[in-house]
Amino acid sequence: MGNLDKKIKYILISGGVISGIGKGIFASSLGLLLKTIGLRVTAIKIDPYMNIDAGTMSPFEHGEVFVLNDGGEVDLDLGNYERFLDITLTKDNNITTGKIYQEVINKERKGEYLGKTVQVVPHITDAMQNWIERVASIPVDESGEKPDVCIIELGGTVGDIESAPFIEAMRQFQFRVGYENFALGHVALVPIIGPVGEQKTKPTQATVRDLRALGLSPDLIACRCSQKLELEVQNKISMFCHVGIEQVISVRDVSSTYHVPLLLKEQGVLDFLKNRLKLDKILISQTQHEKGEILLKQWTKLTEDHDRFLQPVVIVLVGKYTNLQDSYLSVKKSLEHSGLNSERKIDLKWVEASYLEAEYEKENPEKYHESWENLRSANGILVPGGFGTRGTEGKIAAAKFARENKVPYLGICLGLQVAVIEFARNVCGLEAANSEEFDKNAKHLVVINMPEISTTHLGGTMRLGLRPTIFQDGTESWSKIRKWYESAQLISRNNHNVFERHRHRYEVNPEYVQILEEKGLHFVGRDETGNRMEIMELKDHPFYVATQYHPEYLSRPLKPSPPFHGFVMASAECAMKSVVKSKSKTNGISHISN
Repeated sequence: MGNLDKKIKYILISGGVISGIGKGIFASSLGLLLKTIGLRVTAIKIDPYMNIDAGTMSPFEHGEVFVLNDGGEVDLDLGNYERFLDITLTKDNNITTGKIYQEVINKERKGEYLGKTVQVVPHITDAMQNWIERVASIPVDESGEKPDVCIIELGGTVGDIESAPFIEAMRQFQFRVGYENFALGHVALVPIIGPVGEQKTKPTQATVRDLRALGLSPDLIACRCSQKLELEVQNKISMFCHVGIEQVISVRDVSSTYHVPLLLKEQGVLDFLKNRLKLDKILISQTQHEKGEILLKQWTKLTEDHDRFLQPVVIVLVGKYTNLQDSYLSVKKSLEHSGLNSERKIDLKWVEASYLEAEYEKENPEKYHESWENLRSANGILVPGGFGTRGTEGKIAAAKFARENKVPYLGICLGLQVAVIEFARNVCGLEAANSEEFDKNAKHLVVINMPEISTTHLGGTMRLGLRPTIFQDGTESWSKIRKWYESAQLISRNNHNVFERHRHRYEVNPEYVQILEEKGLHFVGRDETGNRMEIMELKDHPFYVATQYHPEYLSRPLKPSPPFHGFVMASAECAMKSVVKSKSKTNGISHISN
């Protein structure tokens, strides 16, 4: 059977009882397990909202906006899939109600339905199924081969009015592809109630009953619980939900999401799927088998390393959305990846940028001083991307503190722009320096709106996706960030390009570049034209680097992002010096006392 003729296996992941229950991690973990036996895995996320994509949604609404190579602004769960499975997805791997309805309405306007009344069934549901089959066949790795398995995560909760058309589409889809090619995993909550800590099964029973009423029967019931499911509880769910006890999976809280794949493997999930989907019939090359075995060993070591006591490194993240940490999910994961690969434990502190501003001291002096104490405790300071004016002066203050006190600094997107503003004000003497985003009438606009970017339409109008950055001549001997890219084998002496993902509408004003560089702020990486600044770095600093692009989007657990890896290692060195300094002070005091 040729590659084009092989049938893809589909695993649908749905959720019940509450949203945010962990469907994405469960789906990613299943995909990883399937990769460990040599299968090629792709993933699709269905979001039942009417937005075309996640690009215009506030992080407070939906968490982080994740960006793909093709510039797609998608749900953060696609980031989970890319990180766990080490694959490259497209914007079409994120299906929204808005995309489906837009496609169907466009066809109707063109007259492609030949005068028929266009309805949810069959036209919307057919469009959903066609979309899934088309996207599932797209290669997601360097092999160019069609995937063997497609994991589909249905966002929201079963019973939501928004997801009803997708549920109906999936009910039809199971017959379209056949029993051996479709399995369903349902994630439900098992709460612990009362003084004796009783595990309650009624919510799971109810959501499975709702699912069955809609025409879908789960093959696996993943029970989310703070503790391991008791055998009696598993038996009860098995009996009342009409599945075998081996199909009731205990997904208890663990110290890290990296543990979940092995937790599922211990309970025989992989063996069940092999039998249920007849995975042994899929032809897997010896090379793929070996890759799978290596992956399992590496992932097992990763989970063991995560639990070991490692030297702590205090990283302070100065941001705007610190009350919702999912807003910076990829940044947080990238720090974890670098920590694991550096054998360091990341102690991440969150500081709201506006709390660092001088005006805030009058409003809440206690919070102001607490925030500055946190900043001063940092072994490394990170300012991530963001939009809007709130907290920008606090971020500028954090960049100034890191520069003047030789604390390792990593700026991402806006983090680069505030570092440029700070340097222009305090080193170049341009006191009125600012960004066009914050003050259009500023005397020195060192950061400006990109000329080609729309100022009236927000959706999909930014500079998005994978683009090259070229390291400049003369940086070979001294640039720390360049050396980290070289050590990761992402560039060589003969090839000065690195490719990273972008999401921005403002950039450093080229008119001020010469002034900034003459004072020591070096733009070591630029775009192909040489006019767009991509990486800035200070020479006389342990690590002061900022990127216009978002390196967190390409970081992987087993392949940390070079800017993050370099930042964590520099911060770890700073932590060691702090320990030595502290010990020497203590010894000095002891000597005097004696």
